[in-house]
Amino acid sequence: MREIVTFDAYATLIDFQLGPTTLKVLADRLDLDNLDVDEFLDDFRVMRFQAVLEAYRPYHEVLHSSLRNAMRLHGLEYRTSDGDALVAAVPTFGPFPEVPDALRALKTKYEIAIISNTDDDLIAQNIKNIGVEFDHVITAQQAGAYKPDRQTFEYAFKTIGVKPSQVIHTAQGWEYDHIPTRDLGLKRRVWINRYGRKGSADYQPYDELTDLSGLPALLGC
Repeated sequence: MREIVTFDAYATLIDFQLGPTTLKVLADRLDLDNLDVDEFLDDFRVMRFQAVLEAYRPYHEVLHSSLRNAMRLHGLEYRTSDGDALVAAVPTFGPFPEVPDALRALKTKYEIAIISNTDDDLIAQNIKNIGVEFDHVITAQQAGAYKPDRQTFEYAFKTIGVKPSQVIHTAQGWEYDHIPTRDLGLKRRVWINRYGRKGSADYQPYDELTDLSGLPALLGC
């Protein structure tokens, strides 16, 4: 039976350096009295999640609006150029060190695909940075929806031409990927827990790895 390993891209395959990049872009304004930088970055992360729960709009707009809202929450002056700088930075991000070799090993046995909350033009360069050819690349732009909306996954499986029972989904994103896929009937789910978060027995079964290096062996490659 045809089997495919699908991946979230950012923070799973791609070292998504949005936090450090944000701090560089806003360096001239971060000396605000009593500003908690870690709290600000966490609020920015939460607002990105909230934004993708709303009606679909392109990811570059999501970055602009969520950054603007987080900055307003913390009393920071927002400039359109701030959002532009973040959008421009996303395609420059490259893979985690172990990712290319792991993907090449997986390709000896499986098709590989990306299902990502992004725009087509943003992820194209990220894929070039990885240096491994994917059989399928599905974006939120194509699906007209963002994960955790199941529409994104259903669109991906239909487009790729597989049933959920043929899919092994691999992702770092707990709230974006593992919570919504629990009841989709996937063959297997693998959590790449790069940041040492706590999982949940309520969302088992899933395998857990700290990075992609152990994935080929786990999947019999």
